[in-house]
Amino acid sequence: MARIVCQFSCGAASAVATKIALAQYGGTHEVHILNALVQEEHPDNRRFLADCERWFGRAITVLRNERYGASVIEVFRRKQFMKSRYGAPCTAELKRKLLDSWRQPGDVMVFGYTAEEEDRLEDFRERNPDKTVVAPLIERGLGKKDCLAMVERAGIELPTMYRLGYSNANCIGCVKGGEGYFRAIREDFPEEFERLCQVQESIGPGAYLFRDRKTGVRYSLRDIPPGKARRDLSPPACGLQCEIAEQEYTA
Repeated sequence: MARIVCQFSCGAASAVATKIALAQYGGTHEVHILNALVQEEHPDNRRFLADCERWFGRAITVLRNERYGASVIEVFRRKQFMKSRYGAPCTAELKRKLLDSWRQPGDVMVFGYTAEEEDRLEDFRERNPDKTVVAPLIERGLGKKDCLAMVERAGIELPTMYRLGYSNANCIGCVKGGEGYFRAIREDFPEEFERLCQVQESIGPGAYLFRDRKTGVRYSLRDIPPGKARRDLSPPACGLQCEIAEQEYTA
């Protein structure tokens, strides 16, 4: 019988996806919950992980990439780039390859893609036809705000990054973020922002994340133009689909 492997990222969506998967498969399958530790994540993510272990009633297996010390900064320094059209090297080295090394043929992977991310799921399936993936949130029409509300309704405090208005509980200064996101990071986490600036400058213009739309000239994090910091402090919302999904694991 296939193992069920839940990828828990310390985010609300992966937490709810894991909780649903445990209710759906826990009585009939061998279920594993994996987390790839990344040093640059907010330390409160570890508190959230411990809270979720209690919620799941299961231990989470924490994996750590020793080659790079689980650090995105070290990945950038050694790879000499921060992002390309194929994605960020930190994701590949610290998460994807690490998790792939743990999996076995025939595993069914549980991803926390939300209802807004159907395109990401389809893209993954097209690029990985040999892998079996389920997305319980998409199947149940659950969006990001739904997941945030469901975690709170379970009595668990959301990770600090969410409470500060960030959309994800990933690294402090994720290179996939836009200008508004990095303006907020610069205000809230100046030390972490400076570390990213320094490693970017050590690599050179090829590591610059943004490009002037008029001139096509790339520019560094330190040269982000003035503008509004992007934060979302609107409260989580939970509709009928939340209540239906919650019944699966509270019955």
